[in-house]
Amino acid sequence: MTELFLKYFREKQQKVQPQKVYQTQCPFCSVQCKLKLVEQSNLSRKQYYMMGVDNPASEGRFCVKGQNAYQHAIHKDRVLYPLLKVDGQFQRISWEDALQKIKRSFEEIQREDGRDAVAVYGSASITNEEAYLLGKFARVALKTRHIDYNGRLCMSAAASAASQTFGMDRGFTNTLGEIPHTRVIILAGTNIAECQPTIVPYFERAKENGAYIIVIDPRETDTAKLADLHLKVRPGRDAALANGLLKVLIEEGYADEAFIRERASGFEEVKEYVTSLDIQEIENLTGVPAEQIRRAARKFGAEESGMIFTARGVEQQTDGSAAVRNLLNILLATGKIGKSFSGYGAITGQGNGQGAREHGQKADQLPGYRSIENPEHRKYIADVWGVNHEELPGKGVSAYEMIEKMDQSEITGLLLLCSNPIVSNPNANLVKRALKKLKFLVAVDLFVSETAELADLILPASSFLEDEGTMTNLEGRVTLREASRPCPGESKHDWEIICEIARVLGHGDYFSYTRPEDIFNEMRVASKGGIADYYGITYERLRKEGGILWPCPEPGHEGTPLVFETAFAHEDGRAKMAVVSNHPVVPKENPDQEYPLLLTTGRVVSHYLTGVQTRKSPSLAARNFESYLEIHPKTARKFGVEDHELVKVESRRGSIIVRSKVSKEIREDTVFVPFHWAESQNVNLLVAGDLDPSCRMPGFKVSAVKVSPLSAEGTRA
Repeated sequence: MTELFLKYFREKQQKVQPQKVYQTQCPFCSVQCKLKLVEQSNLSRKQYYMMGVDNPASEGRFCVKGQNAYQHAIHKDRVLYPLLKVDGQFQRISWEDALQKIKRSFEEIQREDGRDAVAVYGSASITNEEAYLLGKFARVALKTRHIDYNGRLCMSAAASAASQTFGMDRGFTNTLGEIPHTRVIILAGTNIAECQPTIVPYFERAKENGAYIIVIDPRETDTAKLADLHLKVRPGRDAALANGLLKVLIEEGYADEAFIRERASGFEEVKEYVTSLDIQEIENLTGVPAEQIRRAARKFGAEESGMIFTARGVEQQTDGSAAVRNLLNILLATGKIGKSFSGYGAITGQGNGQGAREHGQKADQLPGYRSIENPEHRKYIADVWGVNHEELPGKGVSAYEMIEKMDQSEITGLLLLCSNPIVSNPNANLVKRALKKLKFLVAVDLFVSETAELADLILPASSFLEDEGTMTNLEGRVTLREASRPCPGESKHDWEIICEIARVLGHGDYFSYTRPEDIFNEMRVASKGGIADYYGITYERLRKEGGILWPCPEPGHEGTPLVFETAFAHEDGRAKMAVVSNHPVVPKENPDQEYPLLLTTGRVVSHYLTGVQTRKSPSLAARNFESYLEIHPKTARKFGVEDHELVKVESRRGSIIVRSKVSKEIREDTVFVPFHWAESQNVNLLVAGDLDPSCRMPGFKVSAVKVSPLSAEGTRA
């Protein structure tokens, strides 16, 4: 009886244990699905599960990453205290000792090597408030021109193209809700089924409503399986393919002459160039049959409405900005922009890839998408900050170029926030070498990442469950991420850490915030009148309305679901078309006898970016515990590769070892490796450091490589 009573008592006690519910949103992709974490305390352990919350973007859906997002936040390996490297080992120190170490190190470096010798490397996964604050910190507290962020490797090509063409870069010109009602869709270099799965239903509804879907991708991804027409382009030839589509559209009378005459400039030059091209030459360049090019163009031209979406497959190239511009030329030539059910969408990668590029974290930028080189913009922001505009530093360089300056010992100190450049940047061997040359590296992170391992000091950051703030999703919709879970150990929010460092550097008066909302309210004023105008958005409104699309210039303004309805953002109100050559300014690697294959890279559904967070999730890591090489069966036979065996992949920069995955879903001249793994499986060891001349995006998607079975290494030896 006693045992039965105890069992009954325990069961009853377990049932009445209190539940804690934390409102949040997913920390991963740019959809920013709203979630809540339910924490159930039982006698023996805590149990957790995620639930979807209705919102305008994902409509309550969430994917496998969101379902398991909490797992990294509660992981035992989280950094909980400041860690100082002593004789090659990390030792716990106090926060005040850590801050004094930063003060001494940064002041010494700037005294000996100059102000610009200290750099700041930010992130597109932090909140708008923290991105804004980081830009202010670099320019006010450090007075350095060297600040950039990992979003440079993600969204810079699309941002540059949209700014040059339309005069404004907002991820979507329309909203997700319009997708089901458009008649034809081009998905160029985007694998939404694995990267943003919770928006796939919008495209499925469009298809159910009769929309014709065209996918441009070297691989037959799960997204490509949605397509009515799959253009299996050779990696790196997207700009040429767009020229082929333009040629057919213009020559066969699909151009909207009235729209072009009233709202665009540069059309005649584009027309002259594309009509001079030979469609057979474009077929040879792109690997896409001319008949498929004609079919895609005719379908896009004939329908009354249409949308084009781009992502990293098109953008992460040395002519990525030009390729996107050429796809925007198609929208302008056919008049499918600035109206309902027609427009452009850049499928942003990182969670705050849109907001983090708007408010001063980029080398050339001030808040509100203002230019750091514009005297009026500089003066406005200086007045908001209460500093002399003449003392604001000038334009810096891009993220990868900062690393090159570290390698050249021009930058000798670095504050790194929520990023892992050893894994995310191209030419990874150079990156590691450059970071090792720094006199002082301080990393702010949740975990000891591959890059943080090289740091002199690691500061413990808060996770998405603990860090409140706003994010801006792929549509340009500003949302409020509630976060009330207590910080573990001695971890602090990124914004608190920035303010604390500013304090010890003697600039605390400019960083005397007590909560994220204080920072947001200053950012609202800083953005007022800029391209990305948040002035009318408040925390109160975000809590009531669930999200607001910028620009929102006044408190009573409802936000802007559709941009460019009456005018584009250039001074003359017209969009700017531009000639895009089939042959990029920066030559791309072509296969040759020694390196006969093209390598392209991308994501898998269970991992995110460099995998630091998702590889700490047991549920996600179990789905993809190692990297792999996707290779066509004919290509595998040619190079003696068996399915599921270890293979060596080599480029002119280095080599990696991954497991083969033989698949008919990829071009015969192309292999694919995802980029979520480090060390011997870090695909960016193979990628060159060549950059897009317009936006400084590295050419991740095109590298010449050779492949051999690892078992053959011993034979050759």
